[in-house]
Amino acid sequence: MEIFQTVATRRSIRRFKPDPVPEPLLREILEAARWSPSWGNTQSWEISVVTGAALDRFKQENRRRLLDGVNPDPDTPMPDVWSEPMKQRYGDVGRQVLTALEIPRGDKEARLRYAGDMFALFNAPALMLFSVDKAIPREYAMLDTGAIMQTVCLLAHARGLGSCILAASVRYPALIREIIPIPETKAVIIGVALGFPDQEAPINQFKRERADPDAFTRWFK
Repeated sequence: MEIFQTVATRRSIRRFKPDPVPEPLLREILEAARWSPSWGNTQSWEISVVTGAALDRFKQENRRRLLDGVNPDPDTPMPDVWSEPMKQRYGDVGRQVLTALEIPRGDKEARLRYAGDMFALFNAPALMLFSVDKAIPREYAMLDTGAIMQTVCLLAHARGLGSCILAASVRYPALIREIIPIPETKAVIIGVALGFPDQEAPINQFKRERADPDAFTRWFK
């Protein structure tokens, strides 16, 4: 797949097929993604690949904590307030998701079920968790993590996989450490769910929107 097409056609997948992702394919993606840029070539990222029984347990327990009302305590806090126009964009995609699922905005029970699906990673058969050492400056490490994460998502799309970058996967780091041996000295930044997309699901078909470049670009000559 040509690189411009890959970037333009990648989307967040919110329903995956149950088919497992072959380990050689995940290794191929990581082999290529390691060439992602990082500050001073520090390559500050650490990646945990979770599949099989460990992932099944995590998805079940992560969903249960949400539905039980357990307060999240992520290593990287999620902002509570977004300014315009970011708030509007966030609200717009939320409405698109609910419309695709035919969930009325006032149906709190159905919306909670959807949230449960999200915390169960939309049943993705693979998860990559991105971590950094807590002892290093977080700001540049976050930039490095974002670079390799985007590269993973694009490479996955080029190989016929779907991906979804999910804050919901790292809301309960204590649970993660119960199942996966990520030490307390590492900050779990974000997770990417991976799998073969269910192309027939309406949730994977709604029209995506992005701002025109002129909305976020200034030119100086």
